[in-house]
Amino acid sequence: MHSYTRAESRERGKLFRKGFKQSLADCLDPDIKRRIERIDQAAAERGALELAALHKVQADARTDLAAAKAVERTAPRADKPAAREARKQAEQRVRLAERAVHKAERS
Repeated sequence: MHSYTRAESRERGKLFRKGFKQSLADCLDPDIKRRIERIDQAAAERGALELAALHKVQADARTDLAAAKAVERTAPRADKPAAREARKQAEQRVRLAERAVHKAERS
């Protein structure tokens, strides 16, 4: 996964266009390729950190869901509706975390 900043995206686009024009003229500057690779490497490192953070959020959400299910199962009759609502909110957080991880892994 790559996570480019806006400035990196702009710079990479400029370098790509410049490199494309130079390649048409068959005189490509190797510095352009190095600068693009440096930007890609920084974005890949940032993306890996973000993906690891998303996996941690997903694991925490699953742990919270398990705890909410246990509380719901052991709650007295008067507390069941509140425990059920807490479980539903925990399930929603798990779904959101899973979507975010899936989306990040696809990009």
